[in-house]
Amino acid sequence: MEIKELHGLSEQELQDKLDDLNKQLMELQFKRRSGVEKPHLFKVVKKDIARILTVLNEKQGADSEKR
Repeated sequence: MEIKELHGLSEQELQDKLDDLNKQLMELQFKRRSGVEKPHLFKVVKKDIARILTVLNEKQGADSEKR
């Protein structure tokens, strides 16, 4: 997921993507006990979550500066 793509989304769309990624991370953690086929997915999902949170914080900061 590119940061440029995230900047073009609304806050609600970002929140929906964040919810989906959190669910995906939880599923990966459950699968970890039985042996995950692709352990690199943990890193990928966590980085995507961090990117979305960063964009959300930037948008909320920009909204508060406008007020």
